[in-house]
Amino acid sequence: MNASSTPPIELNGQDFLLRRAQESDVEARLALGRDPEIYRMFGGDAFVTRPYTQADSEAWLRANSEHPAAWIIDRDGLIGEVRLDNIDRHDRRASFAIGILDRKLLGQGIGTAATKLVLGHAFGELALHRVSLRVLAFNERAIASYRKCGFSIEGREREAALVDGEWHDDIMMGILAHEFSAPKDKPQGK
Repeated sequence: MNASSTPPIELNGQDFLLRRAQESDVEARLALGRDPEIYRMFGGDAFVTRPYTQADSEAWLRANSEHPAAWIIDRDGLIGEVRLDNIDRHDRRASFAIGILDRKLLGQGIGTAATKLVLGHAFGELALHRVSLRVLAFNERAIASYRKCGFSIEGREREAALVDGEWHDDIMMGILAHEFSAPKDKPQGK
């Protein structure tokens, strides 16, 4: 992504804000820790006993701060993150990733709303043609959310992820610009 397509500082959702990472997020991210259920949905082993440390949180901040298209999901504080990876300006495509890090907020539609907001930016301001993602086949909540946003299943990579000592499939999903329906009251970036 070049300087002329730098992501906006903020994208406003109905009851949350997508914003760039800031130094104060280190403590908030540390407090969220590494929830075993959430970590497993990301492909991590639920059996991991190593606590989430200050160094982990600082590395997380650096990665998000340096990423050209990453936002913090802020709903009265940090609750997750979302990003567009591997933006290819020639082929007008990118990969998508999102994570709600507070288990109490799963299943409330925040991830779906944040996904739609980023897709609106991707297909609007960035003029992308395609956005794709990978999701573990057992992460049914995420797959349902992605379908609500307009993603279609495009394939399956068999036994692509070793989670908790067992092989699991990855589902490949994608959405094209003409398949995306922007929300009627489309929030604007600042």
